[in-house]
Amino acid sequence: MADRKSAQPRRKERKEAAEVSKDKKEDSMQAEHGAADGAPPAGDGETEALAANGDVQVEPMELPPFELITGDRIDPFTFKFQFKNVEYSSGRNKTFLCYLVDKGAVEGLARGYLEDEHAGLHAEEAFFIQILPDYDPELKYTVTWYVSSSPCLACASKLVETLKSRKNVKLSIFASRLFEWEEPEIQTGLRALQEAGCKLRVMKPLDFSYIWDTFVENEECDLNLWEDCKDSYEYYQEKLADILQ
Repeated sequence: MADRKSAQPRRKERKEAAEVSKDKKEDSMQAEHGAADGAPPAGDGETEALAANGDVQVEPMELPPFELITGDRIDPFTFKFQFKNVEYSSGRNKTFLCYLVDKGAVEGLARGYLEDEHAGLHAEEAFFIQILPDYDPELKYTVTWYVSSSPCLACASKLVETLKSRKNVKLSIFASRLFEWEEPEIQTGLRALQEAGCKLRVMKPLDFSYIWDTFVENEECDLNLWEDCKDSYEYYQEKLADILQ
């Protein structure tokens, strides 16, 4: 049997808890009635005075700047969403760039990925700053990108400048989707990339499986491609062929 003395504090605690709960309920009811009657909610005197004069100002919230993210393997759910080759890419407001860099027999094959938020430095430009900052004119660089979306005009222009200044860099870009391909300036940028020696191609279904095996935390599971993957590839490839002809 429990000790009688030890039971008394528990009853006291329950009583105090009930009183606190009752007080909170009464405060809540008062606030609701005040709102219903058009009265301002309870607060400090200065806020109430400002409210009465209509001078209440809400300070804007400062969001942290977007950061460029680098890594070795992508989350599988993120990959399936970001790389899905749908025609209308609603909600996909960032670029994922999976890369392979071959410098010959010097360092072997390097791989990884970048992602951005389309705010500040884009992944395409950041690659040559963070991943390949050192340039040796005596080496031959073979760079392959698998990107969730083809480059914008600004990135295309910067890539053209890079390829013209680094003649021994061979860049291939395989894109899941074409970014704003209907815009004339985007088409001009893609053609300029091709003229600068960049190989451009839309990703085939086999490419998605390769990315899944090489760049995704797949837990040794096979990739089940979405139903319209092949149709979307053919759609985008036809558009790209028309642009580059």
